[in-house]
Amino acid sequence: MNEAAGATTSSHGLARRLGLFDVTMLVMGGIIGSGIFVTPAEVARHLGSPFWIVGVWILGGVLFALAGAFVYAELAVRKSQVGGQYAYLRDAYGPLPAFLYGWALLLVIQSGGMAAVAITFARYFNDLTHIAPSESVVAVAAILLLTLINCLGVRSGSNTQSFLMLLKIGAIAVLIGVGLWLAPTSYPGPGPEAAADQVGSAPLWLAIGAALTPVIFSYGGWHTAGFVAGELRNPERDMARGILLGVGGVILLYTLVVFVCVHALGPGALAASKTPASDVMRIALGERGADFIGAGIAISALGFLSQGMLTAPRVYFAMAADGLFFRSVATVSEKSRVPVIAILLQGVVTAAIALSGTFGQILSYVTSVDTLFFALTAATVFVFRRRSEIPSARILPGHPFTTIVFIATCLVVLIATVWNAPVNSLVGYAILLAGVPVFLFWQRKNRTVA
Repeated sequence: MNEAAGATTSSHGLARRLGLFDVTMLVMGGIIGSGIFVTPAEVARHLGSPFWIVGVWILGGVLFALAGAFVYAELAVRKSQVGGQYAYLRDAYGPLPAFLYGWALLLVIQSGGMAAVAITFARYFNDLTHIAPSESVVAVAAILLLTLINCLGVRSGSNTQSFLMLLKIGAIAVLIGVGLWLAPTSYPGPGPEAAADQVGSAPLWLAIGAALTPVIFSYGGWHTAGFVAGELRNPERDMARGILLGVGGVILLYTLVVFVCVHALGPGALAASKTPASDVMRIALGERGADFIGAGIAISALGFLSQGMLTAPRVYFAMAADGLFFRSVATVSEKSRVPVIAILLQGVVTAAIALSGTFGQILSYVTSVDTLFFALTAATVFVFRRRSEIPSARILPGHPFTTIVFIATCLVVLIATVWNAPVNSLVGYAILLAGVPVFLFWQRKNRTVA
């Protein structure tokens, strides 16, 4: 079946098949992976107070996710182009920063993260099914299956992603409901007056700063929905709304999950737990509950993987369309109206990293590189506002406050990451800078062809 039948097409030949619901599911799917099921324990190790263990998720959600949502929603109104963040950087600063973003996305940010999530899926899949093939085999099989689904068309990829996202929300809702009503209350929790006294030996502000790093990492990913802007029926309206709805929904879900973990386990047991969500379900329903949430984590990981396979290839497609990558990557299938070569490229690189066993090391490079591009992208709002003739009434409120808050938060996380992991950060930046001669090669090649 020709998926493009009856659909309008973008200037690049991609079919415009997606609407508000698809974007909202993509935003939520890009944020919610397997991390929320384990990260609350990491936060609890920094903060001994239930008030701050829960509060830091609200703080991170507002300072990073919500402020970033306003920034990217405005950019979606101004620049509804295929490639999302790549297009914003290109139009604001020129081709080199945009190319380096796509280069880092392929070699570090997206592929490394997806490989790690694929291995997470494989581990839970093996634990639940007891089939016991190697984790790498299961991970690669999942990657290849999702690659094939997305090659069939943007609608098939989006439907798969939305279905997995709804299953993911359902699993989280069960965790919240069971944790609140069936798990016994382990710790009553003090009010804010007593909070500061229960935060370890470190100063409160330092403990909060350390806890914000995993929180902000868990909130990342909403921006990837912008990669498919060229395939939305009404991108100026639906992308902005979808970003705000999706981010708001994730903040609510995350806060409730963390509250349930503190409610059922208490701060001490939560900090000691390796799998807090499983522990909560085990307390409430026994081993059946732990198996259920294990299946939920596997589905969540698969959904995150599906979202990445749908969105990221559009960046490589946009790079190739600009003449900064292999021309074949800009090929659009006549039947499915999707960039099949770009999707296959993402699948192959992700599978290679999963097989290499180096994905964990590559993943440690992600934060310092990713937050740098977050800050640079947010700063493009100032550039576009100075240039644009779009009436201010059509632009979302909050600027410059939300934009400055988001940039400042990114820079704080960037500095903290480099300070705490200087070697890995330097490796990440070395990979990034290695893209400069590659960029010059493509520019010289384009001049030769011209």
